[in-house]
Amino acid sequence: MAPTAIKPSDAGDFWSPKAYSTSAPFVATSSPTLVKLLQAHKSDKILDVGCGDGEFTSNFIDSAGFVLGVDASPQMISAAQDRFGSKKAEFSVVDCRYLDKESSIVNGSWDKVITNSALHWIMRDEDTRESTFPAIHSALKPHGRFYFEFGGHGHVSEAFTALMYMLVQHGYSMEEARKINRWFFPSKEWTQKALERAGFEVELIEVEYRPTKLTAAEDGGLAGWIKLLGAPMINAVPAEKRENAVKQVCEVLEPVVTKGEDGSQWLGYVRLRGIAKKI
Repeated sequence: MAPTAIKPSDAGDFWSPKAYSTSAPFVATSSPTLVKLLQAHKSDKILDVGCGDGEFTSNFIDSAGFVLGVDASPQMISAAQDRFGSKKAEFSVVDCRYLDKESSIVNGSWDKVITNSALHWIMRDEDTRESTFPAIHSALKPHGRFYFEFGGHGHVSEAFTALMYMLVQHGYSMEEARKINRWFFPSKEWTQKALERAGFEVELIEVEYRPTKLTAAEDGGLAGWIKLLGAPMINAVPAEKRENAVKQVCEVLEPVVTKGEDGSQWLGYVRLRGIAKKI
């Protein structure tokens, strides 16, 4: 019999600002194209959906008029507010799966909405997925623009496969393992159609394969990445077996992601990026 899975609603806040800065610091710095596309101006009121610890948001706070960052993690929002909160930037705890319920935010007052490395978490649940783009559309002023980058089809496929294998090895069926997975990596075609259904005109949509080097920091690297980004899957294993589960995933991945010439480790990031205009 499979162990009782931890439901997403019961899993708690597994996001740690310290672990994030150790295992995935590249998230804030590896999307210069998105920041360049945003072209923040002093007159812009910008909403950052899934802002995390605010590191990415900090790239455009000084250029904008006002920025609100929202994220479901109290720990990440606390870190963002402590480091980057000001008269020009505020950060608030919001479960962005239910952004459509936030009438004080989804009010047609934003010049621009941006999101980086968050939609593949926010849109995982089928019952809330279809409300995400309409909520962002409703948040924008007429002719406002939505700038996005997140994991597209095939993103970190090697890590996904290893995590699914680990769950099956720990007693779950493949169907159960897929339900435990908290990622949604759609295709460019799916995303464009979903944006158009929500009332957007898609001005740009592109896919970039971007192999990403993992950190060599203590508590970072492959194991750190699996512990943090794979936490929903790792946490579905009984607590006393989680360290072994991480080790198991890493042993499967190491020959695939490690370069023999220097020992560096890389994951196959696939980024789905675009601009959509409210019409």
